[in-house]
Amino acid sequence: SPIGDMTPVLIALGAELVLRSGDKTRTVAVQDYFVSYKVTVLQPGEFIELIRIPRAKPEHLFQVYKISKRLEDDISAVCGAFYLHLVDNQVQDARIAYGGMAEIPKRASHCEAALVGKPWQQSSVDQAMLALGKDFSPISDFRASAEYRQRVAANLLHRVLLESSEPATPVRVTHYA
Repeated sequence: SPIGDMTPVLIALGAELVLRSGDKTRTVAVQDYFVSYKVTVLQPGEFIELIRIPRAKPEHLFQVYKISKRLEDDISAVCGAFYLHLVDNQVQDARIAYGGMAEIPKRASHCEAALVGKPWQQSSVDQAMLALGKDFSPISDFRASAEYRQRVAANLLHRVLLESSEPATPVRVTHYA
C-alpha cells in the first residue's frame, strides 16, 4: 500500500518485488514500484509473487519511526526509515525513505546526498535536514499540515543522530516494557 508504514521500511532496506504474469517473472525494486498516486508498474495480469527483503546488516544503523495521532492501527502522518552505513563515524551510504511526505513513499535522495561522505555529526545532519525541502513538498490533510510533516521529517533524522550518538538522551514520550 502506498500509505502503509511498511513501504518506507522496504525501500530503505533495498527490498525487491518479484512480479509474475503466467510463466514470466520480473524483478522490480520496491522504490520503483509506485509511479504516482494509485499507479504502479504492474502490467495487466501481473501480480506480486514474492517480496525479497535483505536483512539489515549489523554494522549498519537502522531506525524506523511512525508518527501518527494514535499509537496503534492508524495511518501515519509521517513514517521515516533510515538505513545508514557508518565507518569511523563517517556516512558511507544512506538509504532514507519516508511515507506521508508525497503522493507515494519514496527515498529522500537530496537528504542522502547531503550525508554521504560527511561525518555523522550535528552540522552534517543540519544540512541533510535542509535538503529534505528539495525532496518533498508535502500536502496538508486530516492527518497533518504540510509544515508539520516537513518539520517532523527533519526532526526524525535528528532523532536518529541523537539516539545513535547520545543513547542516554531521552527522546521518547512513552516507554513500553
